[in-house]
Amino acid sequence: MTRTTLRATFVALTASALAVSAIAPASAARAGAAEEKRAVQWLAGELGPDGLMVNEEFAFTDVGLSIDAGLALLGAGRKGAVARDIATAAAGEVESYTQGGEFDPGAVYAGATAKLAAYTVLTGGDPTDVGGTDLVAQLEGVTADAGPSAGRIADQSDFGDFANTIGQAFAATALSRAGSSEAGAAVEFLLAQQCADGYFRLSFTADAAAEDQSCDADGGQPSVDTTALVLSQLLEVRGVGSEASLAISRAAGWLESMQAENGSFPTGVEGEASNSNSTGLAGWALAEVGSCGKARKAARWVKRLQVAPKHSETPLDQEIGAIAFDRAAFRAGKADGITDRDQWRRATAQATAVLENLSKATCRR
Repeated sequence: MTRTTLRATFVALTASALAVSAIAPASAARAGAAEEKRAVQWLAGELGPDGLMVNEEFAFTDVGLSIDAGLALLGAGRKGAVARDIATAAAGEVESYTQGGEFDPGAVYAGATAKLAAYTVLTGGDPTDVGGTDLVAQLEGVTADAGPSAGRIADQSDFGDFANTIGQAFAATALSRAGSSEAGAAVEFLLAQQCADGYFRLSFTADAAAEDQSCDADGGQPSVDTTALVLSQLLEVRGVGSEASLAISRAAGWLESMQAENGSFPTGVEGEASNSNSTGLAGWALAEVGSCGKARKAARWVKRLQVAPKHSETPLDQEIGAIAFDRAAFRAGKADGITDRDQWRRATAQATAVLENLSKATCRR
């Protein structure tokens, strides 16, 4: 099932006021989206000489964050060549990113494997040959074949299993797009992580042998970020039917209910305030299913946390386009410049794509 078909099915199933909108041509959709362009340029400028981001504090190549930046570039519809270059560079780190090496001999990290495999597919690459590694086979090797956990991904590591629903969403995309026989089970397990209110929980059932692996069995913490990411990945999955379309509808409805009057989104955890990560991801996901008014409100809120040319007389003068995590981080940046670059990179990567919706031409009700 294509993204277009999924959107159409979504509208037929949902009881809310959402509607799939006519998408304007790319040139019209991006007209005047200067904020989006600046964010994309800032992200691209954060890539190191090898095409990936390097964590300055701990001096390691951050493949996961680099992929997040690449997904933002893809979502914004810009810098396709840079997004592909990130995939090529990440392929050179396939063993260190997805396997344990000398640090954790024989380990395979399910979430990292799924994320890199999905990103490879989304950038037009071959997930069966990523730097000489067949990531589809590697992912199938950490996906349960039978029993109540069939389809569930799990780390193979001496340090434990930290796989979660976000990794499962990437696995669903990668396996389905690769035509894997394990794709159906992976998607089904993913859908079981949707809770009664419509959100997707982050953590799986702790006991992988439990008879019921669903959120209905033992509940889960609401998560805006997880729900938005799963919704976006479900739109990339091939061969899904009405069950997935209904899940998209329910997830979109829950996300809509979480938006504050000012357009922002909190994390979903009680007591935690709104931030650009959650707002960017939620607005991006809602735009994908045609909830343009909500997406535009989210974009406007994010815009207020973006470094603009008017800040050229502040310590942020070399950071035009970057997006702060929240108002406190923005104020600190204007006073002292960026002191926590990792936080700014993560916020910008997750919030960039929503800025496209500042333009009314992006999608219309």
